[in-house]
Amino acid sequence: MIPLRIRRGLDWLNFFVADLQTGFGPFIAVYLTSHKWTQLDIGLALSVGSAVSMAAQVPAGVLVDAMASKRLAASVALAAIGASATLIAASPMLLPVLLAQALHGFASCMLNPAIAALTLGLVARTAVAERLGRNAGFAAAGAAVGAALMGAAGTWVSNRSALWLAAILCVPALLTLRHLNPGQAVPTAEAGRPPREPWRGVLSDPRLLVYLACAVLFHLANAAMLPLAAIEVTKRVGNSASLVIAACILVPQVMVALLSPRVGRWAGRWGRRPVLLLGFAALPARALMLAWADHPGMIVLAQSLDGLGAAAFGVMTPLIAADLSGPGGRFNLRMGLFGLAVGLGATLSTTLAGWVASTYTSDAAFLTLAAAGMVALLAVALAMPETRPLQGATSPA
Repeated sequence: MIPLRIRRGLDWLNFFVADLQTGFGPFIAVYLTSHKWTQLDIGLALSVGSAVSMAAQVPAGVLVDAMASKRLAASVALAAIGASATLIAASPMLLPVLLAQALHGFASCMLNPAIAALTLGLVARTAVAERLGRNAGFAAAGAAVGAALMGAAGTWVSNRSALWLAAILCVPALLTLRHLNPGQAVPTAEAGRPPREPWRGVLSDPRLLVYLACAVLFHLANAAMLPLAAIEVTKRVGNSASLVIAACILVPQVMVALLSPRVGRWAGRWGRRPVLLLGFAALPARALMLAWADHPGMIVLAQSLDGLGAAAFGVMTPLIAADLSGPGGRFNLRMGLFGLAVGLGATLSTTLAGWVASTYTSDAAFLTLAAAGMVALLAVALAMPETRPLQGATSPA
């Protein structure tokens, strides 16, 4: 049984972290536009953040692995994210914004694996799957609340206020983190800390390589669907597009918040593969629905499947990293590699879908993404082994 103090602390930590992270991305674009930035300059600033985030996945994971205190790693990352939001809000000039975006990109790569590692250190092995599901559920709820708060602040106060709000939300996140004392962890049967697994052992693990391929394929099929759908909605409904797009974002977040705790329980009860198959099956189904949708309501319904896929992938990824790490550790290195795979797949997705849509039609692009989703599903079905450890296995370091 997880102590109530730890359970509530992890709940609110994940909620506030997702809450404050919502302040980056679209809200930055709106803020910089209001300061007369050109689309080229805004694209450059956002690209710097994306490039640093992608390049820093593995180094940040290695750094978190090397830090004895995962709570300290998360604190440093949170402070850096707060500083980047403050810098952008205080000085909307090119050099400070580029510096802040780079800082945010690296800090985000540290923060997510640090929180996952902290969770593994505080929770008994048998409760990890359900706890990671609960983390994802509270993160989804935090993202939805954050979008609403920052949208309201940007509308009724100022565009700058969304960034100040993101910086302020770092404070409750840090305060919550202070109450997560690793000394309160549920004791395990581990008698001593085994030696670290060598890098060669990590990188040559066939289970890791298969899941990396599955992660690339998942995001190759997934990442471009919402942007393509947004373009189609804008063409069809004109001035009402913003409302439909907001529903396309909000509905999956609600689904993730509701499904993630259940996904964690299913993974603990049935194993990882059945849950992965369920989540990956949503990809081709969603793409086909979007290709044939002729009404905004159908588009929103199709996007609800994104909640199932996101819940399955979001919970299974840290859980599989924990399964593969075992007592030899290197959990955050694996998380960094998975993050790199996600970034690569997402980049390929938007490039491929954009080319197909411009060369042929949007329907052809959706069908291409559906084919990629089917390949991803087959990869899980035919190549991905079950990674759930036997009862009594020790937690990763």
